[in-house]
Amino acid sequence: MWNIFKNKDKTVEITDVKKIPNHVAFICDGNRCWAKERGLPPLEGYLVSENNFEKFIDWFIDKGVSTISFFLFSTENWNRPKEEVDVLMSLFIRVMKKNFKHAIKKNLRYKIIGSRDRIPKKLAKLCDDLEKQSAKGTKGTVVVAINYGGRDEIIRAVSRYGKDFDKMMDTADLPDIDLLVRTSNKHRISNFMLWKAAYAELYFVKPYW
Repeated sequence: MWNIFKNKDKTVEITDVKKIPNHVAFICDGNRCWAKERGLPPLEGYLVSENNFEKFIDWFIDKGVSTISFFLFSTENWNRPKEEVDVLMSLFIRVMKKNFKHAIKKNLRYKIIGSRDRIPKKLAKLCDDLEKQSAKGTKGTVVVAINYGGRDEIIRAVSRYGKDFDKMMDTADLPDIDLLVRTSNKHRISNFMLWKAAYAELYFVKPYW
C-alpha cells in the first residue's frame, strides 16, 4: 500500500511502496478553520487553498493515479450564510475557468458531479463546457464534486431509472475509490461518494487543506 508521512515542514507526503491506487479522493476540509486561527474571514482560507488543486492533480497523475476526486461543496453546505455561499460560487467559477487551460495542457478529462439545479447558471455552463472540451483527455480523470451528496446521488439515480441505478449515477464511469483522504483531522466522510467509497482505505490527516 502507500506510505503516508509528514516531512520536516509538516506537510503531508505520500509515496508509493507496492501499489499505485487507481482512484484517490479528497474531502477538502479546513479552509474556514485555517482562516479563523489567523483572525481572518473565511474567504481568505478558500483563496489560499485555490492553488493547491493543480499541484495535487499534477503530482498524483504523474505518479500513475488514473482518477483524482475533490469534494468542494455538498448538498448540506447550502445551510451556510448566503454571503459565504455566494463567495464560494464566485470562486468556483474562477477555478473552472482556470481548469480549462489546465485540462488542455495536461491532456486530462474533467468530470463535474452533483446536481446542477441550484448552482448559478454561469457555473453550470462552465461545468458543461469543461466536461465537453476535455472529454477526450487520456492522461487521467479529475472529478470535482459541487452541490454533491452521496444520498442525493442515489435518490436521483433511483428516481430516474428504478433499480438499475448504478449505471446512471453521476459516478457511473468512475473506478471505486482506493484511498480516501480527509484533511483537517475530522474523522468522517461527510456523505461523499458513498457508493464508490464502500471499500476505500480511509486516511485522516491533521493539516488543513
